[in-house]
Amino acid sequence: MRPFLLLSSRPEDEAADEEYASFLRFTGLPADRLHRIRLEAGPLPELDLDDFAGVMLGGGPFNSSDADEDKSPVQLRVERDVGGLLDRIVARDLPFFGACYGIGTLGTHQGGVVDRTYGEPVSVVEVTLTPEGSSDPLLAGVPARFEAFVGHKEACRLLPPHAVLLASSPTCPVQMFRVGENVYATQFHPELDVPGIVQRVRIYQHAGYFPPSEVEAVIARLTPAVVTHPGRLLANFVARYG
Repeated sequence: MRPFLLLSSRPEDEAADEEYASFLRFTGLPADRLHRIRLEAGPLPELDLDDFAGVMLGGGPFNSSDADEDKSPVQLRVERDVGGLLDRIVARDLPFFGACYGIGTLGTHQGGVVDRTYGEPVSVVEVTLTPEGSSDPLLAGVPARFEAFVGHKEACRLLPPHAVLLASSPTCPVQMFRVGENVYATQFHPELDVPGIVQRVRIYQHAGYFPPSEVEAVIARLTPAVVTHPGRLLANFVARYG
């Protein structure tokens, strides 16, 4: 059985390792079937996409909508690497799942508008499936309304013209979309449970998502959350393509 590929861009070892562990947990994959590449660590190596059952892209510190002159050399390289890979993935309609940063990169790549209009604080939001989402196989077993963890400075304001909107929320109209039959992206985090988001909050408390002095209050708001459905998407992704 072919492995899946997880692309990460988190420079903090603790955050990158937690992200990898969470993708293992929610996909149900053993470690030998989820190959990880940390994009921030160096150029993307040559990849034979036939070696992988599918590709997943996690979140990270970069914002696609930032002006190029404000982006670091590492961010610009990562964007070039991901853009080139998306050229190949979309052309082949290869199974792809992008979470958070994934929707910014895929949305931009496919001609959508990504900006800071619909940024959301670190929080729990109610996500609603569209009719197309309710019939999509990746959302099988997910209720029409469910809660999910979010926390992002930018979002897809205008859907790519040929994309299919699968999920929305009052504070962020584009929470999930599909390109072709097999290329997906979500704004919410399907890989996070309460311990996972609490760890992220502590790691990124100085990253501008909220005043650092409010870290304990943010955690107190998140801790009672019951977020059980988003992880089903990752399990469905692996079940469908693995």
